[in-house]
Amino acid sequence: MKINWKGVMPAVTTKFTTNDTLDLEMFAVNIKAQLDAGVHGIILGGTLGEASTLTNDEKRILVREAVRLVNGKIPVIINIAEQSTVAAKQAAQHAKEDGASGLMMLPPMRYKADSRETVTYFKSVAQSTDLPIMVYNNPVDYGIEVTLDMFSALLNDCPNIQAVKESTRDISNITRIKNRFGDRLAILSGVDTLALESLLMGADGWVAGLVCAFPAETVAIYALAKAGKIDEAIAIYRWFLPLLELDINTKLVQNIKLAEVATGIGTEHVREPRLPLIGEERERVLEIIQEGIKNRPVLPNYKQYL
Repeated sequence: MKINWKGVMPAVTTKFTTNDTLDLEMFAVNIKAQLDAGVHGIILGGTLGEASTLTNDEKRILVREAVRLVNGKIPVIINIAEQSTVAAKQAAQHAKEDGASGLMMLPPMRYKADSRETVTYFKSVAQSTDLPIMVYNNPVDYGIEVTLDMFSALLNDCPNIQAVKESTRDISNITRIKNRFGDRLAILSGVDTLALESLLMGADGWVAGLVCAFPAETVAIYALAKAGKIDEAIAIYRWFLPLLELDINTKLVQNIKLAEVATGIGTEHVREPRLPLIGEERERVLEIIQEGIKNRPVLPNYKQYL
């Protein structure tokens, strides 16, 4: 499947049972909610997917199940976050075998590669597969920035590097990318609390987190913004912001899974070393979620703009 890098692409959580196995039944419930809301793709194995705790077999099961559930309607993208180039190439091969439509790729994990090493890593993996790739550029959390000059080197040699998940937290970077590369590199905002601002500055889409619990509201903001219904998009976004801020937190996985429980499309179970929230921290997050649900807006017919 050719990927049209635009729209809302949920970075979905991984659902676990009380026995710490994959909960494919609840996974299916959530994927159906995303499809019903009109999302444009599904991303597996990111931070929200607790990828660092998943086995390779579990990742492959999730890809195959997601491919089955979406049934060709939208692309399924798997994140690659590996320590070695060999492992990243193998992950790309498995993704292809399992029916994934594309890849989201982080720079090498743990080792802080310099620019030459990072470019070589991305090139080596990209040239080992024909799957389209979105580079995940998040220097704040992962310590390596993919600069415009690095992107230039990649785009010249790797036609399948087609998009960036822009998580530098610098809104002006969207304009820099557009000025430098035009439409050659699609831009998807990777920060929930900067998503609408990014869309208004020309981002093509949104790799979202709180969409896991609030899919319709997330897609509505995107659709209305792109249709020029800015005031309507802003109104929903203002309601959404306290919830979106749950994504900008070390315990974003626990936070978002609590929100999924509240909206009936997920469970709270996380995989150790993560633990469920307790005490005052839990009460604070629940208060934000409950306030959001109490004031949940009535959405316009946003699907007419998709």
